[in-house]
Amino acid sequence: MLSFLLRRLLVIIPTLIGISIVSFIVITLPPGSYLDTYMAELHRAGGEIDQSRLAAIEQRYGLSQPVHVQYWKWATGFVRGDFGTSFRTNRPVRMLVMERLPVTLLITFLTFIFQWLVAIPVGIYSAVRQYSFLDYVFTVFGFIGLAVPNFLLALVFMFVGITYFNAEVGGLFSIQYLGEPMTWAKFLDGASRIWIPIVVVGTGGMAGLIRIMRGQMLEEMGKQYVKTARSKGISETRVVFSHAARLAFNPLLSTAGWILPALVSGETISGIVLGLPTLGPLLFDALRSQDMYLAGSIVMILSILVVIGTLISDILLAVTDPRIRFD
Repeated sequence: MLSFLLRRLLVIIPTLIGISIVSFIVITLPPGSYLDTYMAELHRAGGEIDQSRLAAIEQRYGLSQPVHVQYWKWATGFVRGDFGTSFRTNRPVRMLVMERLPVTLLITFLTFIFQWLVAIPVGIYSAVRQYSFLDYVFTVFGFIGLAVPNFLLALVFMFVGITYFNAEVGGLFSIQYLGEPMTWAKFLDGASRIWIPIVVVGTGGMAGLIRIMRGQMLEEMGKQYVKTARSKGISETRVVFSHAARLAFNPLLSTAGWILPALVSGETISGIVLGLPTLGPLLFDALRSQDMYLAGSIVMILSILVVIGTLISDILLAVTDPRIRFD
């Protein structure tokens, strides 16, 4: 077990270094810099361009230095816990991220639970009752869930809420609670509205998980060990849940760490449509304005969470699957 963890940790370090390099290069690939975006916005607004201010911004953030120097400055600061300052808001990046990270993790965790609670039993039922009426219903639902974009589903929720229920479904809290400190009434208001982004963001991934679970169950149900268990007189319920479902669950478990980037990417446009205070819209704005410190820090934080999630998935898979050994 210890050697297994050490090998995984040794792989994580160069992985994160490689991710940081690639992420920073991709962020700085578009032509121009934040100064060009800033000047373009001033020009559209009809404002005057203060060359001394531009020179001060360029000197402060080292925008005139080579890319590798800018990367080293950002990477070493990130390791020390200093994520830099946002060009656009002139606020510490760490403060901006921490304002939205808890909500992002909460929605992601609840979406993850929602997907598995629905996908696993539905996938098992569809496999056990193959070609039944409900199997066809779930199959059609799966194709629709994979085909419909999350942001379109968010627009449908908003349209239905306003048209038929006269209720605003955008945002995590009602208008009267915006900017107010957390109270029991504000908590209940958020709890009554949080199911909307969970359903919107989780529908597409849940439909895919249903198809994966169904396919794995069908494969396991046709194997020899299942036939042997049945020949021994073991009940069908025990065969399905204690034998087939246990191994069919492994592909879902092995990819649990990869669900985070899929949820964040799916949440970005949905978060913009629904007005959610999460990292997705913040990352979108940072990329659009070429705010490299903010964008790079968000990408790295998400990458770290993905790597940690993948490590946990590997450990859980090795513990639950007797065919896998730590050595």
